[in-house]
Amino acid sequence: MFIQPAYAQGAGGANDLIGTIVPIVLMLAIFYFLLIRPQQRRMKEHREMVDNVRRGDEIVTSGGIVGKVTKLISDAEIQVEIAENTRVRLMRGTIAEVRSKTEPVKD
Repeated sequence: MFIQPAYAQGAGGANDLIGTIVPIVLMLAIFYFLLIRPQQRRMKEHREMVDNVRRGDEIVTSGGIVGKVTKLISDAEIQVEIAENTRVRLMRGTIAEVRSKTEPVKD
């Protein structure tokens, strides 16, 4: 009397499938262009900066230490002078910024 009969709905088909996949694909595209791609570009720029560090460059580490590169020990390590006669060995990955670039030193 007060309850209306319930009828089964027809099968959804391709329209429902497209309606659910398109928003997911759009969200993935937005994440890629707004988050993933800029981060990859920043990582590439940082890697190039670290690879191009030379003797005599003034650098800032990620810990905030400012120093001058005195020796390139290996592909992964450098020696930095942070005060007069105070030299420390650092990993290249800890370089946050190169403040002043110098001309290549003649060997």
